[in-house]
Amino acid sequence: MTSKELAGQVALVTGASRGIGEAIAESLAARGAHVVITARTAGGLEELEDRIHEAGGSATIAPLDLTDGDSIARLASAIAERWQQLDMLVLNAAMLGTLTPVAAIDGKEFNKLLTLNLIAQQALIANFDPLLRRASNGRLVALSSGVAREPRAYWGAYAASKAAFETLVTCYGAEMRNISTVRTAILDPGGTRTQMRARAYPGEDPQSIKDPAAVGEYVARLMVEGFDSTAFHALPKVMEKA
Repeated sequence: MTSKELAGQVALVTGASRGIGEAIAESLAARGAHVVITARTAGGLEELEDRIHEAGGSATIAPLDLTDGDSIARLASAIAERWQQLDMLVLNAAMLGTLTPVAAIDGKEFNKLLTLNLIAQQALIANFDPLLRRASNGRLVALSSGVAREPRAYWGAYAASKAAFETLVTCYGAEMRNISTVRTAILDPGGTRTQMRARAYPGEDPQSIKDPAAVGEYVARLMVEGFDSTAFHALPKVMEKA
């Protein structure tokens, strides 16, 4: 355990069964937050929950499919009933899809990608907005990608979804700025050693990029120190320290 700056606070981390989401959940728990961790399957969540508990932290698993709006609403109701508020919301879950020319994008896959990367994110914001507002210092951190701001060939579907996602979160942050204490930030984690990264860059040496733990530490520090609404943060491929 590193510290207890976030003791008594509740965080929800999506896409927490592996990679960056997993690392963020561990880092927040290490600082005393109770983390609600969600992903589609329970296996990885149970392993993460065990590690958090073994380290002296606390966590609750909530397996669910974010493309099911009713599931998101039920989770929000459960968190409201148990804790009455949500201090931190980390929007990390996303799918890469197939890297292909725009003219060759498969409509069915594109619809699935937009449903998770954009529509589900709005549903999360809508359902947890009341709980974030109840917190004394509600914070939302959205994980994005460099291609959202610098589109590149063959990344059209994913880049479009992330660009729209950033716009959605930024608009929400601007709306909250003068009427609540809720603050939002967008984080481009940069090159990070994850399964998604390996799929996108199969020839890349994984040791040439940073471990997800560095991103987890960065997000935890953001949550402790706070940030201005609509802030944008970008991390390099290599970080000597988290």
